Amino acid sequence: MSDFLYSAGGFIVAVGVLVTFHELGHFSVARLFGVKILRFSIGFGRPLWRRHCGADQTEVVVSLIPLGGYVRMLDEREGEVAGTERARAFNRQSLLIRSAIVMAGPFANFLLAALLYWTALVIGIAGFSPVIGQVLPGGLGDQLGFKSGQQIVAIDQRPVRSWSEYHIYLVNQSLKGRPIVFDLLSDTGVARSIEVDPKDFPGRGTTHGVLETGLGLFPV
Repeated sequence: MSDFLYSAGGFIVAVGVLVTFHELGHFSVARLFGVKILRFSIGFGRPLWRRHCGADQTEVVVSLIPLGGYVRMLDEREGEVAGTERARAFNRQSLLIRSAIVMAGPFANFLLAALLYWTALVIGIAGFSPVIGQVLPGGLGDQLGFKSGQQIVAIDQRPVRSWSEYHIYLVNQSLKGRPIVFDLLSDTGVARSIEVDPKDFPGRGTTHGVLETGLGLFPV
């Protein structure tokens, strides 16, 4: 149940961020060209926060369910507009400006995706470190002497930097049908090497056997 709530919460936050950037795109370009913004709203349902901001007294609203939003601009098609403000109405803008305002939302999402991708390339994506947290009792890893707290330093002399790399290397090397050498480092600094024969994997060394049961090792 907690995993479901965690996943659902993460999904809602992610969508909320996407929606916010999308609407900020519309908002920013509309402001750039002098279009009057009546309301900037994020979310649906009961308003949680509301405030009027700026010279135009734009109403900024944050609502309970952050799964959508909108930017409401001054528009003669939606009601009477004072003569002094008609030049700032959305419908009075040129086709080029209106198109720019409409496309600014998707473009903002594109920029966000590019920024996140660049950040992932530069900083990296956090994952489980290649440290053994638990060894399945009676499993192959237990029989071979793998211990909790050991760090998987390398597999067949290839450095292992994350738990996902451990899985990838394990499968790739096992498919070659040759013994696999694990270089390990205990939490007390003791180095050790363990040789694993793919033939000993449940499933007779097949990819299925490696993926389903593997060595019985779990991350911290």
